[in-house]
Amino acid sequence: MDLSRTSNDKKLSICKWYFRVGFLFLPIVWAINTIWFFSEAFRKPAYEEQKQIRKYVIFSGIGSVVWIVIIIAWVFSFQLNRAAWGEFADSISFIIPLGRA
Repeated sequence: MDLSRTSNDKKLSICKWYFRVGFLFLPIVWAINTIWFFSEAFRKPAYEEQKQIRKYVIFSGIGSVVWIVIIIAWVFSFQLNRAAWGEFADSISFIIPLGRA
């Protein structure tokens, strides 16, 4: 996405929209928001909307990191305890692995 030809108001609008969409349990949107607008928020010369863009970029980055940690913790916990959880683990598994029962 080329932000250089976009007005500052439109940049703020897009950044805010991506931040709000991230609340629909889509941490990848927060990560994209952080990557796309990082330069606008921290490296460009100051302009009026930059303070708000910076706020959304910071919160998007924090939100995506928190979600990544939660997802990694869940995967790690599930992989370690899948056999011990028995039928419950089978019911939430997409693919039931063969092997140890």
